[in-house]
Amino acid sequence: MSTQNGLAEARIDLDLIAEMIAPGSRVLDVGCGDGDLLALLQSKRNVDGRGVELSQEGVNASVTRGLAVVQGDADTDLADYPDDAFDYVILSQTIQATRNPKEVLRSMKRIGRRVVVSFPNFGNWRVRLKLLFNGRMPETRSLGHSWYDTPNIHLCTLLDFAALCNDLDIEIEDAVILTGKKAWRISDPGLLANLFASEAVFLLTRRS
Repeated sequence: MSTQNGLAEARIDLDLIAEMIAPGSRVLDVGCGDGDLLALLQSKRNVDGRGVELSQEGVNASVTRGLAVVQGDADTDLADYPDDAFDYVILSQTIQATRNPKEVLRSMKRIGRRVVVSFPNFGNWRVRLKLLFNGRMPETRSLGHSWYDTPNIHLCTLLDFAALCNDLDIEIEDAVILTGKKAWRISDPGLLANLFASEAVFLLTRRS
């Protein structure tokens, strides 16, 4: 089922994430950049939002917008947050750039009652074809860097991410994949979704 059309091509996942967040929630945005998502959530969802960003430029830009953002590293600083400190912890287009994605996700699961993660899908058919026929690391709209200057050090597919969630005893509550400018809600991140998704957004909860 198509759930969104005509969203901004650059970060269509931000609108999808906003739809998954309950109004008035306590939210931590990890790797928040210059605060686009936090600003959107405060405007549309009236959240109590906080952000963590590695780059000083991103922190400065966020603070200039009146957002509560501190400098920090997802790989090391999430350990400082207490259990259940937030209703939602968000990691948008960042997990593939972390040094230890499994531990980052484990920490997010601990400090947030729900977790939202979006990432580019390396299992997309365009990526596969470019690698097959060109024999070189592919560049796409969602993977727009050369192999030697990419921040993405742990690329994964939908199936890889689903397997990681299972390893960490995390349940996939909701999932939306992006195919071009359209978004589709899926019930299972299976082979077809893995083939056609260019990006994905997952809403996660702890298994009871």
